[in-house]
Amino acid sequence: MVENQPVRMKIGVQLPEVEWEVPFPHLIEMAQAAETVGFDSVWYGDHLIYDLPVGARGPWEAWTTLAAIAASTSRIELGPLVASTSFHAPAMLAKQAATVDAVSQGRLIVGLGAGWNRREYDAFGFAYDRRVSRFAEAFTIIRSLLHDGEVDFHGEYHDADRCVLHPRSPTPGGPPLMVGSIGHRMLDITLPHVDAWNMWWSQYGNSAVGFAAEKARVDELIEAVGRPLGAVEATAAIHVRLAGGAGRQMGDYVGDLEIEPLTGSPSELADQLREWESAGAAHVQLCVDPITQDTIEFLGDVLVEFRR
Repeated sequence: MVENQPVRMKIGVQLPEVEWEVPFPHLIEMAQAAETVGFDSVWYGDHLIYDLPVGARGPWEAWTTLAAIAASTSRIELGPLVASTSFHAPAMLAKQAATVDAVSQGRLIVGLGAGWNRREYDAFGFAYDRRVSRFAEAFTIIRSLLHDGEVDFHGEYHDADRCVLHPRSPTPGGPPLMVGSIGHRMLDITLPHVDAWNMWWSQYGNSAVGFAAEKARVDELIEAVGRPLGAVEATAAIHVRLAGGAGRQMGDYVGDLEIEPLTGSPSELADQLREWESAGAAHVQLCVDPITQDTIEFLGDVLVEFRR
């Protein structure tokens, strides 16, 4: 028996949102294919609408989709990348998360964020102002319900009057929480409590060097709140382009960084992913262009190479 074997970086894949209109049964088949080829996790974005050159498009509703994926798989972890706390009353979001965790029998990772795409806020009637302040209150309610099972909270934006979460999640202490932000204020709010933090590929330049620089900064913040570094995992989305890729059909914020997607053969992609592992990533999510069942199955060879 091999002892003290290092824990390998987990690799997940993000399912399509608006890259193309995916019939729901086929979306489930893609999640099942991800499990079959050996992905550690599968992710789905919590968005409502984007304005694209082809017109307005939106994905399926995230929590309903995650429940269906949970019921259709048996091993793979799953989660929203990430859930906007603006789209649901926070106590209701906690209820949804506990239910999906129960359906999956403890495989849910609860990714949370404050949201950013004003178009969907206006279209669906959600308040866009003071999103981080609203998130702070929502996060208190959500984490308290998932961890403790109850909360009595009265804030400026949200109320939960002697709220009790029952039935509870099957995961002791609730499913793991992940914050999808590298903003200083968001990290101040969440780092004392979350199990992981995540950043989108365009936020760090989609390079292992860029990831390592942001991780060093966040590590200092983790230590500043009195938690050991190992208590909060560093995770990141990675943009990968395969044959036939023509650019992601998304409203991504890219900023000033020049973005180059990962490309290459299965062995070359595996070598590139090892750079993130060496930089300290505990879990990554591949955002693939194009994202189809065929490309998910192709990436199974990348996973085999990575784990050699």
